[in-house]
Amino acid sequence: MLIDMHLHERTCSLDSALSLEEIVTLAKARGLDGVCITDHDSMGLREEAERYSRRVNFPIFVGIEFFSLQGDITAWGIDDYPPTRVDAQTFIDHVNAAGGFCVSCHPFRNNNRGLEDNLRRVKGLHGVEVLNGSTTLEANRTALSYCRQLGLQPIGASDAHVPGQVGKYVTWLPETVATLSDFVAQLHARPVRPAIWNGSGYDVVDDF
Repeated sequence: MLIDMHLHERTCSLDSALSLEEIVTLAKARGLDGVCITDHDSMGLREEAERYSRRVNFPIFVGIEFFSLQGDITAWGIDDYPPTRVDAQTFIDHVNAAGGFCVSCHPFRNNNRGLEDNLRRVKGLHGVEVLNGSTTLEANRTALSYCRQLGLQPIGASDAHVPGQVGKYVTWLPETVATLSDFVAQLHARPVRPAIWNGSGYDVVDDF
C-alpha cells in the first residue's frame, strides 16, 4: 500500500490551497492507495473526511500535525490533543497512552519547527519523516541518519499545501488497510519504507 502520510486541507490548515476532493483526485491519479490529512493543530476535518472516504471508497486517515514546544510531530490514533503548545515529551506520552503512532516531521527543516537534536532526547517516538516534500535533500538525509541510529520507522510524505506537491514522497506499507485503527496497528507492527515519485510511478527506497 502506498500512502501520502502528511497533507494539509484548506478547511483547517489556512496555509493550504487544497480541498479534500482535490487531494483524493490527485492521489488517485498518482496511483496512491490512501492519504492522511494532518492539519496544523487540528483534527477538525475528521468527520467530513470519514464521510467522504466512504462515499468515494478511498482511505483517508485523519491525524494531526501538532506544534510542540520543541517542534512539529504528526500523530494518528488519538481522540484529542492538548489545547495549547506543550513539551514534545508530553505530547508523545499522550499519543502513547492512547495507543497511537507519532512521527517527527521535517526534523531538520530550517524553519524552527523541527525537533532537530531533540530526537535523541525524547522517548516513545515511533517514526521520523526521512523524506518530506517541502524540505531540502540535505535535511532529509540528516533525518534518515537519525532515524537509522534511533531504530525508528522511516516515513515518506509530501507535506503538500498545493496541488503539485501531492504524492511527491509517500510511504509504502506491506499490507493494505482500510481503517484508521488497522493503519496505526500496521505502523506499529510492520516495517515500512519511504517511496519517491519518479514521474510515472514510485520507487520504494532505503537510501537516497
